[in-house]
Order: sequence, then structure tokens, then C-alpha cells
Amino acid sequence: MDLKIAVLPGDGIGPEISTHGVNAIQAVCDKFGHNVTFSYGIVGAAAIEAVGDPFPERTFKLCQDSDAVLFSAVGDPKYDNNPSAKVRPEQGLLAMRKKLGLFANIRPVETFKCLLHKSPLKPEIVNGADFLCIRELTGGMYFGKKHESDTEAYDTNSYTRHEIERILKVAFEYATRRRRHLTVVDKANVLASSRLWRKIAQEMAAEYPEVTTDFMYVDNAAMRLIQDPRFFDVIVTENTFGDILTDEGSVISGSMGLLPSASTGTGTPVFEPIHGSWPEAKGKNIANPIAQILSAAMLLEYFNLMEEGALIRKAVKASLDEKFSTPDITGEKHGHGTSAVGQWIVEYIQRH
Repeated sequence: MDLKIAVLPGDGIGPEISTHGVNAIQAVCDKFGHNVTFSYGIVGAAAIEAVGDPFPERTFKLCQDSDAVLFSAVGDPKYDNNPSAKVRPEQGLLAMRKKLGLFANIRPVETFKCLLHKSPLKPEIVNGADFLCIRELTGGMYFGKKHESDTEAYDTNSYTRHEIERILKVAFEYATRRRRHLTVVDKANVLASSRLWRKIAQEMAAEYPEVTTDFMYVDNAAMRLIQDPRFFDVIVTENTFGDILTDEGSVISGSMGLLPSASTGTGTPVFEPIHGSWPEAKGKNIANPIAQILSAAMLLEYFNLMEEGALIRKAVKASLDEKFSTPDITGEKHGHGTSAVGQWIVEYIQRH
């Protein structure tokens, strides 16, 4: 198979972890006889500094011309600490999602037996937790009509039937491939937009009789994620609720440095770690590359290269079992560097 991958390292620890995602893909493709080419683009603060645009047209064209995007992170304190900044790195991420039509954000959450003690929840609660959060990514308050003045501000949580149907279709299809249980999260007792979500989900559930579909208010879902994360198989929800619930779910595994994600839709899919740019760790060789490497596994699996993705996952699990990990997992005094962990995983791939 031939693959063209656009690589967007971005800001903060992005360039450090990006290297190891690329290396893992290259190692697997070499082993299985695939041809892969990597082309690099700028995004976020790096792009603002270079050309004044957090998602320049040249980067957009690169993404369009590629089969997939391996993205790392955007964000920089220079902009975080300046409320009056008109252009921000995060605008590049929103622009990328919008321009590429990436309406579905897919975040798997799973636990590793060797790291149950790292979770903030009791081991008996999180052991065996394995669920998928599917967040609508291009609608709702983040993109709705806005107003802001000294005396009034509002964000409009607007959704159309088309937007809801297409994300629910993604969720139902994932549920059919997993444990056939879909939880639709909304706030239908208060919000009109949520009532439309629930109405459409009830209609579509009849098309997927093999899937058990249930509905949960977002406040209840936030509580249930902590009390009984094993209840969930696939969760689907709107943009704002999804942003909050996915971050809550991300800590269940014990480190945000372990969790990948995919954003898919009508254009080139994007695969990225969930942890952000962590600017305080930039250049210190302490960032965990595993989320980026698992994002690479998701990328390969998107193209039905299941054996290839499975080998990356096996290598990651082996590194964790061997306690060859970065300080966020092992503790500051016992951790290995970003480069060492990434190299360990690549060498495992090459040997197996």
C-alpha cells in the first residue's frame, strides 16, 4: 500500500513527540512492505510566527493532498496570557477541522492492567474499562452565532438535522463493531438542541436493532464515568459536552500521555494525541510519546491495516509492562526520556 501522510508537529512538545509517531509508522511500513511518504507543514503558534496565520493555505493544501494527517499539538503561553490577542494558535486547529470537514472526533479510553494504580479511581472501578467517546466537532456553541460586549455575551448552540444524523451514523456503526451499546448524551430536559438530538437518535435507533441504545443527561454521564466507567461502550454527544466528557474520561487510564484520537469526516482524516502542547515540558525530553504513537496506530487501522496497527499497540503495551516509560508514569526519578521510549517501541516493532 502507498500512503501519503502530512505531518504537522505544531507547538510545545509537538515536534518532540511527532518524531516518534513518524518513526513507528515507518518501522511498521518497512516490516509489512508499504510505501509511505511524509510531508511537513506548520500550524498553530509556529505558523503565526512564520506567516501570521495559524492554519495557512499552504498547510491546508498539504492536508488536502495527503491520505491522512499526523498532528501533534498547538498552543503557546505567549497567546494564552494575552486576552487581547486577535489571532491564537487554537484557531488553527478549529480552522483545520472546519476546512477538512472533520465533524467526528473519536477518542478511545482504555486501561492497562500494569497501570491501574496510576488511575485516580480505584483499580476495581477502572479495571476493564474500555469505551469510545464520539464528539461532534464542527457544530454547536463553538461555531454558532456569537455576540460579546461589555454588558452582554452569548454563544448559540445551533444544530441541524443533517449534522446530527451524520455523527449519529458514525456512532451507531462503531457500536455495531464493538459491544453493541450506544449511549447518547444530551440535556434534553433543558435544551431545545438536545431535544432534537434525542428525537433523531430515537428515529435512527430503529435502523440499528442490534444496538442497545440508551440516553443519559450530561450531568449524569459525568457522574457515571467516575462511578462505573465499565458501563459505557460507545458514547456520542454534541461538541461542548464532548469536549468536557472526553477530558474527564482521559484521566481514567492514569495519564493523558497515553490516549490518542482521530478526527474524521468528509476530508482528510487527522490523528492526534489528546494532551495538548504542554509548553512547560518543551525541550526537556520528558513528554510521553505513547499517545502520538497510538495515534499512528489509529491512522493505520483507518486504512484497514489492522495487523500493522496491532503491532504498534503490542509494542506500546510491552513498553508499559517492562516499565520502560516516561516520568508521568514511572515518577520523576525513575522515568526514561521521550527519545528513549520512542526508540524502545520502534526497536520492538523491528524485532517482532
